[in-house]
Amino acid sequence: MSVSASDIPGASQTLFSALLSAGRTFGMGREILVDADRQQLTYKRLVLGALVLGEHLARITKPREAVGVLLPNAAGTVVTLFGLNAFGRTAALLNFTAGPRNLASALKTGPVRVLLTSRRFIDTARLEDVLGALADVEPVAGEKLRIVYLEDIRARIGLLDKIKGAARALVADRFHRRSGLQPDDPAVILFTSGTEGLPKGVVLSNMNVIANARQILAHAGGMLTPDDIVLNPLPMFHSFGLTAATLMPLLGGMQVVLYPSPLHYKQVTKTIARHKASVLFATDTFLMGYARAAEASDLTSVRYVIAGAERVKAQTRKAWARTGAVILEGYGATECSPVIACNLPQINIPGTVGPLLPGIEAVLLPVGGVTEGGQLKVRGPNVMSGYITADAPGAIRVPSGGWHDTGDIVTIDANQVVTIKGRAKRFAKIGGEMVSLAAVEAMASQLWPDAQHVVLNLPDDRKGEQLVLVTDEADADKSTLLAFAKEHGLAELWVPKAVLVVESIPVSGTGKVDFQATTELVKKTRPLL
Repeated sequence: MSVSASDIPGASQTLFSALLSAGRTFGMGREILVDADRQQLTYKRLVLGALVLGEHLARITKPREAVGVLLPNAAGTVVTLFGLNAFGRTAALLNFTAGPRNLASALKTGPVRVLLTSRRFIDTARLEDVLGALADVEPVAGEKLRIVYLEDIRARIGLLDKIKGAARALVADRFHRRSGLQPDDPAVILFTSGTEGLPKGVVLSNMNVIANARQILAHAGGMLTPDDIVLNPLPMFHSFGLTAATLMPLLGGMQVVLYPSPLHYKQVTKTIARHKASVLFATDTFLMGYARAAEASDLTSVRYVIAGAERVKAQTRKAWARTGAVILEGYGATECSPVIACNLPQINIPGTVGPLLPGIEAVLLPVGGVTEGGQLKVRGPNVMSGYITADAPGAIRVPSGGWHDTGDIVTIDANQVVTIKGRAKRFAKIGGEMVSLAAVEAMASQLWPDAQHVVLNLPDDRKGEQLVLVTDEADADKSTLLAFAKEHGLAELWVPKAVLVVESIPVSGTGKVDFQATTELVKKTRPLL
């Protein structure tokens, strides 16, 4: 039976109206947002800031237009997001680690005529060359990209603007309704990494992201409360950092502490200690970095770590065990806003990604050669409005029947607990047998638990495909891996044909392994005989 937004209480709203509802529920004077500059915002200040900034942004953009946002995790980014929404604009959140080619493609795909950024951010992140390359992009034929700096807008905001914003805040609901924005209108556009071609735009409606935030809160039950302090070091151009780690706690009355880079391991752990954060959102790669960088008392305030985007390794759990925090591994996809399933304190099974969230339907499609599980398709109020592709800028391609094919091969037990067996594209057919690359990586992790491993499949004239293990384990070699496989009764077919030792495995800005860069690394070094 299909589940609509009306079945998820509070989901049929816009982002801005949901913010107003949260403010009324938890108190407009409640401090809700803190960033690395120690800027502190209450619901009231966030609403006021959104109305004041949003009016200036509305003067240079059009209703329903996709407006580019190239900003770090900071209070100003959240104000910008709600400011655009308050005036009926769509925020196109851009991955500033994606490089000029992918960014230019995203701008054209949107299409995005106006790009909002910050001089301070561009200088700090050393993105001058990237921004220089984007200055010549024509998102619309004959019209160059307009780059707007928030510092310039703030300099133009005067006393009259603030008085007008304060007056609007008194009737914020009524004022926002004048924008005509509806719950099923686009709220944000996020972009895929472009590893399989040009980046696609994933259009998430207001309903999508709010429904997913509400689904997470309902799924968590009493686990998360307004007394929690959430630390989010994950970028908001990634749906995990946007919906799960920023919007969900904001709408649930929790204080959100933003940190601009998940890669600053030492600074993140000190930020946790300073704010006594009780909930942390991160990926496995970042979690291991925090565990290694932290001093004994830095992480003691953390009750729950919500981990996603990549599999949590056994050594990561071991490293965090000494802190007393519980790691809850979840699973999602940008197209699902993103959370699909997550472990809970009472149902926390390592090796799984936990039960499905309420309101999500799931079906498993059979996959040839795979005897356990199937390819997961999901449907629910959190599933995207659709894709925008480079060959049809601005046109939303709606998912058929509301279903999204995740491309993941999973099993689902009687308690709706999901176990990921691997990506359909991360299975290799060797000698007629389907081999999971994730399973081979797990085997390597058992042998060398303190290292990071990636298995790639490349064409092979004799067997169809061959496996290559890329690892940062300095002593790794094929013979040791083969002996380990035999000792544990694993098929020799699972043992990679070649092992490539590297100093570090490429990681994207979202904390995931960059498979495209890793493949290029293998091709350059040509380890195969």
